[in-house]
Amino acid sequence: MLTFGLTIVRHGETQYNKDGLLQGQAIDSPLSEIGMAQAGAVGQYLRDITFTNIFVSSMLRALQTAEMIVKHNSSCSGLEMVSDALLKERSFGIAEGGLVEDLRNMAKAAGETCPDFTPPEGETQEQVKERFKAFLETMFQRMMADHCSEGAQRATPLGAVVVGTEEGPEAPPGQPDDGLQGTRAHALIVGHGAYIRVAVRYMVEELHCSLPAQSDMKHVLSLCPNTGIGRFVLTVTRGDGGALVTASRCVFFNRRDHIKDGE
Repeated sequence: MLTFGLTIVRHGETQYNKDGLLQGQAIDSPLSEIGMAQAGAVGQYLRDITFTNIFVSSMLRALQTAEMIVKHNSSCSGLEMVSDALLKERSFGIAEGGLVEDLRNMAKAAGETCPDFTPPEGETQEQVKERFKAFLETMFQRMMADHCSEGAQRATPLGAVVVGTEEGPEAPPGQPDDGLQGTRAHALIVGHGAYIRVAVRYMVEELHCSLPAQSDMKHVLSLCPNTGIGRFVLTVTRGDGGALVTASRCVFFNRRDHIKDGE
């Protein structure tokens, strides 16, 4: 059994973001000047947080953001930064390179909401979810291999784990280390806005992840801002069919305390 923190960060701003254009997978743009400043700011915000594992999309904007976080964090020295294509942004097919507003209009004409709409040649949300599920399985196996002995990986009854309280009370709310008390490991994921929205929906709806008090689901499932931060605490065990999630909770989502107004 392993209880670990999972911090998810969206990449910094690109010029395409600034101009309201879709990037998806076909356009591998770098961070803008503001995006680099945002990446530095999130790196500073997380500078004293200990990470044990780093996973990042193979796309340039995510890699640059992850590199900036690593640069500011002494715990990341010597850690392998695992670049994974399973974390790439959702493909928007023929809409990539065009205006986000054009995608909204296409969705409206089809009688669908923009997040649910799939442009021709694009990925459905279900396909993105399957990619995320595949990533989770590889991540869980890696985390348990790195941080558990074989004897500690066997399942305990669902609900038997109290997450985040083994070593004392939670830290005061609004701190960079929120939720990490009592965890044995801490993974960082750096990815993309549309992908993160699908990932969070999967964790809430299918992994039954609990949410902070008075959470608004519209906010939870809204698009994460550039370098927005979300944190989850997961307990996983090894079962006959692979890793099993026995407890999960969201500590916070879409946090942007490190970003100044106007950025």
